[in-house]
Amino acid sequence: MRALALLALALLAGCSTTKDDFLREPRLSPVGSGVYQYPPLQATPAAFPPSVPAGEHSLWTDARADFYTDPRALNVGDIVTVKIRINDKAALANNTKRNRKGEIDNSLDFKGSIDGESIGTLGGSLGASNESDMKGSGSISRSEFLDLSVAAVVTQELPNGNLFISGQQEVRVNFEVRVLSIAGIIRPRDILPNNTIFYDKIAEARISYGGRGRLTEVQQPGWGQQIYDIVAPY
Repeated sequence: MRALALLALALLAGCSTTKDDFLREPRLSPVGSGVYQYPPLQATPAAFPPSVPAGEHSLWTDARADFYTDPRALNVGDIVTVKIRINDKAALANNTKRNRKGEIDNSLDFKGSIDGESIGTLGGSLGASNESDMKGSGSISRSEFLDLSVAAVVTQELPNGNLFISGQQEVRVNFEVRVLSIAGIIRPRDILPNNTIFYDKIAEARISYGGRGRLTEVQQPGWGQQIYDIVAPY
């Protein structure tokens, strides 16, 4: 009985291809599915105070700060190109060592006599000791390089004039789909004259670069193996 259970679990561990992609290339997401992948922001007055309105007899407002520049994304539905250039390296190392030792030793002697007769000497001792030792070490070394561009759509204008952008790009080559997603909050003044903005100018940036397909499947354990890893007691 146990052998049959182990065999069934092993078969489940190899099942990772979905039924929609069985014996065919992965499907692409519908156009527009990446635009509204995040719900609208609930802007609070403290976080996003509204811009100062124009005077009664003035044509100038904060929205006119780009009046003499090239056209850029300023309204909902406009498109802005995001330049993603990540070249990060990090190395961390930690070592911890702790040692504690304690020892207690007590002794007691008792002498006495009864009717002049000595009963000798009674003695006793009590001792205790403890020792603990702990050592720990850890290190992290990573290197990331990414140079990509993706067009995002302005999906929301906040009360203070900042813009919420969201976008997704999918490229399918044979049986593998590469997916690049971007979302975050930008300031119109950070958009360059050629209607591009660098990723480090995006607040609350959410950048995802991954994929799905046959290569991704073999690089990840099957869902049966993942379930086993969760429930395994050791």
